[in-house]
Amino acid sequence: MTAHEEGVRDGAGSDGASRPSQTSDIEVPAARERARAIPEAAVARLAVYLRALSGLGDQGVSTVSSEELAAAAGVNSAKLRKDLSYIGSYGTRGVGYEVSVLVGQIERILGLTRKHSVAVVGIGNLGHALANYGGFPSRGFPVSALFDLDPDLVGIPVGGIPVSHVDDIAEVCSEREVTIGVIATPVQGAQDVCDRLVAGGVTCILNFAPVVLQVPEEVEVRKVDLAVEMQILSFHVARRQQEAAAVDGVGARALDASGRNGSGGAGATGSGGKEIDPMNGMVERL
Repeated sequence: MTAHEEGVRDGAGSDGASRPSQTSDIEVPAARERARAIPEAAVARLAVYLRALSGLGDQGVSTVSSEELAAAAGVNSAKLRKDLSYIGSYGTRGVGYEVSVLVGQIERILGLTRKHSVAVVGIGNLGHALANYGGFPSRGFPVSALFDLDPDLVGIPVGGIPVSHVDDIAEVCSEREVTIGVIATPVQGAQDVCDRLVAGGVTCILNFAPVVLQVPEEVEVRKVDLAVEMQILSFHVARRQQEAAAVDGVGARALDASGRNGSGGAGATGSGGKEIDPMNGMVERL
């Protein structure tokens, strides 16, 4: 698919030409309405698609099918096409999606066409790692400010940026036009830090502290609780083990019923032995 073809799909002029500069006053409100209609789960997947598309672009790939992009993102192609329909992109049969055009569409929906600046508060192990994470600036989120309470850290550069005191959060964030604040502090200081970030004009907060923050309505907060994520993983592992045990039980009963493994035979399921179930291999592969 070419950019010209995508423009026709997305409401370009009757001559087929895409004229974003001439219709920006119409397209921007339309894009905002479209963004509001996107489910949050789909927004998260759009970010994954963008990462996959960026990798394809770096490899010199110009077009990609829905099946190829879905495989790269780890979803099924039907879900991918549904997600992309939210942003008005439907691809071209037999060709797929133009990588550069789709990247631009997703970036606009995710608000990545505006300038961002990140502040990290709490330069412990986690904050130190976040401050040095190269993935932030490479994806349009440069870290421009660091804060901590520890006097031994204040003034020390981390990732090339001197650490400031938390008392200076509002002033520094305002001066450096910080748009996203990352809270990596203990629970006790998280709300105070949040209030200081908001006072400095920060409207987006990524919170690693295990506490619910109170913020004004116009401030967006995303909470990242690593312990909760591990508990969710534990649930899925336990569920799979239960399903595997249920399948093993069905297999054992089937063997008993067929007479191949009588209740008194050497292969019977009992407290003293382990039955070899031919379905085990299948369950393990699943």
